[in-house]
Amino acid sequence: MEKIWFNKYPDDVPHEIDPDHYNSLLDIFEQSIQKFGDKTAFVNMGKSISFNELDQLANDFAAYLQNTLGIVKGDAVAVMMPNLLQYPIALLGIHRAGGVVVNVNPLYTARELEHQLKDANAKAIVIVSNFACTLEQVLANTPVQHVILTNMGDMLGLKGKVVDFVVKYVKKMVPDFSLPNAIKFKTVLAQGRNQNLTPVEVNGDDIAFLQYTGGTTGVSKGAMLTHRNMVANLEQVSGLLGPCLKEGADVIVTALPLYHIFALTANCLVFMKYGGTNILITNPRDMPGFVKELSKHQFTAISGVNTLFNGLLNTPGFSELDFSKLNLSIGGGMAVQRAVAERWLDTTGCDLLEGYGLTECAPVVSFVPYNIGKYTGSIGVPAPSTDIRLVSDEGQDVAQGESGELWVKGPQVMKGYLGRPEATDEVMHDGWFATGDVAKIDEQGLLYIVDRKKDMILVSGFNVFPNEIEDVAVTHDGVLECAAVGVPHEVSGEIVKLFVVKKDESLTEQQVIDHCRERLTGYKVPKVIEFREDLPKTNVGKILRRLLKDQ
Repeated sequence: MEKIWFNKYPDDVPHEIDPDHYNSLLDIFEQSIQKFGDKTAFVNMGKSISFNELDQLANDFAAYLQNTLGIVKGDAVAVMMPNLLQYPIALLGIHRAGGVVVNVNPLYTARELEHQLKDANAKAIVIVSNFACTLEQVLANTPVQHVILTNMGDMLGLKGKVVDFVVKYVKKMVPDFSLPNAIKFKTVLAQGRNQNLTPVEVNGDDIAFLQYTGGTTGVSKGAMLTHRNMVANLEQVSGLLGPCLKEGADVIVTALPLYHIFALTANCLVFMKYGGTNILITNPRDMPGFVKELSKHQFTAISGVNTLFNGLLNTPGFSELDFSKLNLSIGGGMAVQRAVAERWLDTTGCDLLEGYGLTECAPVVSFVPYNIGKYTGSIGVPAPSTDIRLVSDEGQDVAQGESGELWVKGPQVMKGYLGRPEATDEVMHDGWFATGDVAKIDEQGLLYIVDRKKDMILVSGFNVFPNEIEDVAVTHDGVLECAAVGVPHEVSGEIVKLFVVKKDESLTEQQVIDHCRERLTGYKVPKVIEFREDLPKTNVGKILRRLLKDQ
C-alpha cells in the first residue's frame, strides 16, 4: 500500500525508527537511571521511589533470583499483582537476571492461572497475598518451584492490612491460604542486598515478555515479545509522541494495570525512558478514591480506555480538578466514543487522542497525530516503520476507501505464540500479522477500525458493525454505556440487540430506538433493547460483547 499516511505526519515525527538503537530494554533502563537518578520514578498511595532507589531494589531482587533461586537466562517468572511499587522492581529485577516476565491478571480464576503458569513453564511467581488462595489451589499442578509473596503495604511502610479502598474489588481483604514455603518479598530484597549479581548479556532476540492474549475467543496464548519488539515499539511511540513529552518533567496517571500491554508500554516503559513519574492507581474501580488521588498531583498525561474516561467524567469532583498541566490524553484498548472524547475535551481542555494496538504488536500499531486536534473517530496513522495492508476475505488487497482485514508488518510484531506453531501460522503470513480487525483508510491516510470480523452482525445480507450503533446510541443523554450484538431472527438471519446501562432512570426502550432510527439506516436500528445495571468487561474495562451474545 502506498504510504499516503506520511502526509499526516507532523514535521517532527520520523518516518522510520531504528529498532536496534538499544540492545535491549535493559539498555534503556540503565541509561534512564544514569540520567534521571534522583527524580521520582513511581508513586503509589503516597509512597515514592526514585530511579536510583528502583535501581538498587531491582538489583537486590535480581541477585536473589540468580543466587538463591537459581533463575538463569530464559527462565519464565510470573508477576501477579495490581499496580503497586513492587511491580517495576520485579520487572526490572527479572530482566536483569536474564528472565522472561510473564504478566498475570491477579483476578484470574484457578483454572486460568493454572493454564498460564503451565503454558509459560514458569519457574517462579511473584504474587500479592490477596490472591494467594487462587495459587494455592493449583500450585501442585504447575511447574512453579518458588513463590515470592508480598503484601500490598510492603513498600508503603504500612503495618497489617492496607487501607480498605485499595482492595474493594477483592472479596476478602486477605483470603485464607497456606503457602508454607513462600518467600516474602521483603526477605528477598534484604537477602539480595548481600549478594552479588552476575551481569547477564541480553540481546534483541531474547524474549522479554510472555504476554497472554485475553482468551475471550478461545484458549489464552502467550505472545512472545522480544527485547527488540519492545525497544522498537518504544522508539515508535517516542517518534509519535516525543514532541509532546519533556524529559524528566512529565507525570503520567497509570490507572490501567501494568500487567496489560497497553499500560506496560505506554505508561511504564515509555515514561521510564523519558524520566517521567508514574502515578500508580491500584484500584481505579473506586472512582471517588481515584479522583481523590488525582487531586494530589499536577499530572501532565493520562491513558485509559473509553469506559475509564467515561467513568471519570461521571464521577463527582472530577470536573473540579486542576487540568492546567494536562497536555496528553491517550485512549486505546477499545473504540473511543465521540460523546466521551468531546466531553473530555470540554472538561479538561485536552484532546483525547486515540491509538490502536494489539498484544501481538507490543502493542502500538497506529496513533492519531498529536497536532490533529478535534476528534475524528480515526485510530490515526501507522507508527513509524510500520506497514499495513487491508485484505479481503479472498486474500486480496482492497481498494482505497473499502473495508478489509488489517494486516500489519513492522519490528514490533511478535516472534509468535509460545508452543503454538499452528496458531502462529493462522495469524502470521510472510511477516504480516493478520489482526482480525476490519479497517478502512481514507484519502488522507487516516485509518478507521470498522469492527472485529467476529463481532459483525449480518442483517438480511447487509453488514452491520456494532461500533457504529454504539457510537450513535451513547449520544443520547439518558445512555451511560451500551453494547450491540446480533441475535438470531427467522426472517433476516440476525437483528440488532442493544444492551443499555441507563444514565437517566426514566429512559425507555422506545426512546432509544427512536434516537437510533433518526441517525441510522433502517436495518441498523436495534430491534431489541435490554436494560442492564452494568455490562461485562475485561480487567481493563473493555466491554465483552461475546458474553452478552451468548446469554
